[in-house]
Amino acid sequence: MAFSAKLEMRQGQQLVMTPQLQQAIKLLQLSNLELTAFVDAELERNPLLERDGLESPTNGSDGKDASEEAPAREDSTGADDDEWLDLKDTSASSTDLDTDYSNVYADMSTSEFTPDLGGSNWSNVSSKAPPPDGDSNLEAYVSDAKSLKDHLIEHLQITISDPVDQIIGRYIIDMVDESGYIVGEFADLGAKLAIDQSRIEQVLELLQTCDPPGIPARDLAECLRLQLKEQNRFDPIIAKLIDNLHLLASHNIPQLKRAVGVSQEELTDMILELKGLDPKPGLQFGFTPIQPVVPDVMVRPARDGSWIVELNNDTLPRVLVDRTYYATVSKGARSGGEKDYLQDCLQTANWLVKSLDQRARTILRVSEEIVRQQDGFFSHGVQYLKPLNLKTVADAISMHESTISRVTSNKYMATPRGILELKYFFSSAIASASDGESHSSEAVRHRIKCLIDGETAGSVLSDDKIVDRLKSDGIDIARRTVAKYREAMRIPSSVQRRRELKLSQSVQ
Repeated sequence: MAFSAKLEMRQGQQLVMTPQLQQAIKLLQLSNLELTAFVDAELERNPLLERDGLESPTNGSDGKDASEEAPAREDSTGADDDEWLDLKDTSASSTDLDTDYSNVYADMSTSEFTPDLGGSNWSNVSSKAPPPDGDSNLEAYVSDAKSLKDHLIEHLQITISDPVDQIIGRYIIDMVDESGYIVGEFADLGAKLAIDQSRIEQVLELLQTCDPPGIPARDLAECLRLQLKEQNRFDPIIAKLIDNLHLLASHNIPQLKRAVGVSQEELTDMILELKGLDPKPGLQFGFTPIQPVVPDVMVRPARDGSWIVELNNDTLPRVLVDRTYYATVSKGARSGGEKDYLQDCLQTANWLVKSLDQRARTILRVSEEIVRQQDGFFSHGVQYLKPLNLKTVADAISMHESTISRVTSNKYMATPRGILELKYFFSSAIASASDGESHSSEAVRHRIKCLIDGETAGSVLSDDKIVDRLKSDGIDIARRTVAKYREAMRIPSSVQRRRELKLSQSVQ
């Protein structure tokens, strides 16, 4: 076979991922905290960018949302605003739709909802300014709460004077978590410090004499023993109960009675005494507060029965292009490198402003479609949540599934039923027992939880009975699916629940 060179023309289509296009895709999937950090970095790097110092209210006076108030700016490249919304990139379209949202059922009966956006209640803040006469009251100033580590160090300095024992004590204190328990391999501490393990045990016993009793402890049993000894209630019988905490945790009362060797009444009194102890005494001290989730979108009911969807302007960074500064600096640019640098900064600034505006518009469009698709959930509760997938929303607003996946990642919506992630509204479908509409998996989980919450000690439902109840309600579901949903909501088996109910009745 002879080889020869020849010219051949072919026609094809290819998507070119420009740096600006990649940046727009990246901005779309960032959370509000990540977006703020990214914009701050761009403000430091690009001299033509400046932060918009004008504070815009959450609701505009003309009823328009933030995306309508900020018109789209033209980029110097002339790229289309929506060119990056329909990318045929399936790498980001796969999403986990089985996220456990069992805690969302806690307050579903609330009829009214006021989103807590983490704002401060300034009406309760007293003035800390010194009085006019110049006398300053030090007690009026707020101080940080003492941490558990600081408390243990103070006790160490008072109780132990030997320098070596103080070093051992500081090492032990560094191993104590916020609950008051020692984490790590305490038994290997002697080998690490090249000190006899018995001396380390003596230092630990001295540390355990501090208040509150129970800290530091190596496990729950030791924590309970220390508290009972402080109350002078530790005896051989209750020691047997503490040694068999695993039987108490599994609610195996018959075997626990045989192990302890007491009657049912005595065992009940001992269990009540254990319940009066603090299993995590270290939490009485100060700890780092948890940062609340700030929603990206807020939904509130309108007077006509519809829903108002608006962006949370507090999470939208506002930047402007300083064209006046660009015009001033460009006049003094002489070399080609300076002109290219200024042109690159201007192009990057224009694209960033347009990308932020397009990101806000896209999030709003997707959120509005989600609210329209899940109107029953907002009006009546989780039992009316419908099955929904990315393709349904993408087809409704003429976008690609990968765009919907990026928008719903790490984005939250403040609703009358709590702050929920946008992915919460996407759930798989479970077929109906009849020819009716399919049911949302999240609604089925809620139904299972309601059935279990209504149980009594004499009517505990097994997974098979739950399947029969659901099928009578028109939900065709397998037993293994019920077990999977029950375990995802951290609900024990029917045997375990029956023991818990009997134990709760016996101790009442």
